[in-house]
Amino acid sequence: MNIQNAVVLVTGANRGIGLAFAQALLARGARKVYAAARDPATVTLSGVQALRLDVTKPEEIAAAAQQANDVTLVINNAGIAQPGGFLADDSDAVARRIFETNFFGVLNVSKTFAPVLKANGGGALLNVLSVASWHWLFAVNVPLGLLVLWLGRRALPGNSRTSVVTIVPLDVLLNMLAFGLVFLGADGLGTRGGADASTTPIWVPLGQLALGLLLGVVYLRRQLRLAVPLFPLDLLRIPVFALSMCTSVAAFCAQMLAYIALPFLLFDYFGRTPWEAGMLITAWPLATIVAAPLAGRLIGRYPDGLLGGIGLGLLACGLALLAALPTQPGDLDIAWRMALCGLGFGLFQSPNNHTILTVGPAQRSGSAGGMLGTARLTGQSLAAVLAASLFSVWPPAAGVGPLVALGLAAGCAAFAAVASSLRLKF
Repeated sequence: MNIQNAVVLVTGANRGIGLAFAQALLARGARKVYAAARDPATVTLSGVQALRLDVTKPEEIAAAAQQANDVTLVINNAGIAQPGGFLADDSDAVARRIFETNFFGVLNVSKTFAPVLKANGGGALLNVLSVASWHWLFAVNVPLGLLVLWLGRRALPGNSRTSVVTIVPLDVLLNMLAFGLVFLGADGLGTRGGADASTTPIWVPLGQLALGLLLGVVYLRRQLRLAVPLFPLDLLRIPVFALSMCTSVAAFCAQMLAYIALPFLLFDYFGRTPWEAGMLITAWPLATIVAAPLAGRLIGRYPDGLLGGIGLGLLACGLALLAALPTQPGDLDIAWRMALCGLGFGLFQSPNNHTILTVGPAQRSGSAGGMLGTARLTGQSLAAVLAASLFSVWPPAAGVGPLVALGLAAGCAAFAAVASSLRLKF
């Protein structure tokens, strides 16, 4: 739905997600935003029209519908969360409060405003199911990380003192700042156009990028002086290792560009439902599952560079074919192209990882594994920055941005195929 000139009602708009909705609607050019809350005095955002609305009270819902009789979009955001034990003394009262607000409140607001939307030529009802911002999704990794750390300390053998990396807090800080500032700066520069353009002065991302590069130089110079560095640059002096790292960065950049672009392409441009899009994209990982064991059996029989080059060539072809889809493709047209991408990626990954972990000294395999992870995350982060830059120029809803991203992904995969094939010289 086009937000430009829309009239929107947001329930629970005085704080949290509701407030963020109201701010975003104003930024995107909504003509009027009704910010509903139990107490209108708590609505402090300028540019909105405060509205009294307790979604558990039918009379207030009816009054709101009379006052906001020009809405074209209703966002049911009001909700509560009250943790507690199932068998607690007040569990029945808590459950009733939650259902009255989160279920019946949404139902009654929707039923009351549906005729209003119809009278205004149609519109949309948006029901928010979240209880916290998306940032909290990452919190699930905390207990998992602690569990892995505990299991690792119990199961993994200790290192000899001669091979232990000396962890210097300053080096850790420089590592974090260098990578973080570079990607923040690049992302800031890449999102300065389009409807969602940042209003941050341009000197901020430029400063972040420059400072990140400067700190990166300082960090790398410090690492070169260490016998066992935290960031093992010395491994890059091995030509096969360096080419494998380039291959990994470019391949994962291609993969992430495609993963970002494909949902926009399938949803907005080809009109697929979330279920249909999810099933079509699943063809990629399913093909990878089939190809990966095959690639593992071929390791040692054929050079890793050859296997990786063939796999990445298939990935590049699949991505190019996805970018060249007709305007009204059938599901089979999309699925077999996805499968070709997954087949190529599965054929590349295991041989490339094998080279990275084994080409250096055996006692440096841990450092090589760390570099492998760095290459993967660098490629994926670079892809996110590139996608944001492309979508700021070509909005994804029009289909052009995702198609350009897929074309760029095909180019990255082709570059990775060349880098992988060059390993045959060594």
